[in-house]
Amino acid sequence: MKSPVHKTTIGKLKVEVSPERETMGKSAAEYVGNQIKKVASEKGHVRVIFASAVSQQEFLSELLMIDDIPWEKITAFHMDEYHMLPADAPQRFGNFLKKHLFRHKRFGEVHYMENDLQNYARLINEAPIDIACLGIGENGHLAFNDPPVADFNDPETTKEVKLDEICRQQQVNDGAFSQIDDVPETAVTLTIPALIKTEFLSVVVPGATKAKAVAYTLFHPISTEWPSTILREHPYAKLFLDTHSAKNILEKIT
Repeated sequence: MKSPVHKTTIGKLKVEVSPERETMGKSAAEYVGNQIKKVASEKGHVRVIFASAVSQQEFLSELLMIDDIPWEKITAFHMDEYHMLPADAPQRFGNFLKKHLFRHKRFGEVHYMENDLQNYARLINEAPIDIACLGIGENGHLAFNDPPVADFNDPETTKEVKLDEICRQQQVNDGAFSQIDDVPETAVTLTIPALIKTEFLSVVVPGATKAKAVAYTLFHPISTEWPSTILREHPYAKLFLDTHSAKNILEKIT
């Protein structure tokens, strides 16, 4: 594997820039795989939240190739969902993860986010979450916590949210929907505190369309104007970039 272009730390957030999307995915998979194995050996089980997006495909593919991950010890969750779409809709994030991850290995448990948010919150809060595998939206969202609804002190674990236009257009840009009118106006999500209290965060962000969000994540004042800025306060978060998503920051960090 090619060596990272650069490594640095901004605030508490560790940043690694890989030369290409594929090596970024492999590096993130090795990091997450090692954390899964470490936690599983210490606790006998591991609780992991996964993001669902095309930005995660290289990471998920590489994770599946790590033979000695104790999949049977993993309790898996996902972080957001188009709850108003039919259960078999390919755009549903649970179906994405089933296709690209869950059906390939024998997980201990897999919990899908449905309309019963109170029950899902109860499952999330039964025990600490060990690892969350995130992305960052073009507007800086974490899960579906867009700037208008993001709350760093949200008292809830789950909630229904109205998606802003940038977020909905991103779903078209990613190829999930053919036009913005097809994208649901509401969704359900884990809140930012529910994600940030996770022990380890792996944040995978490839592609030039995320370059602005990456720059703001690392150098904008920490605020819900760019929700992803809160990652700089997490002691065990690591941001994985390729040279395209890092194009606006390379001069600042090298």
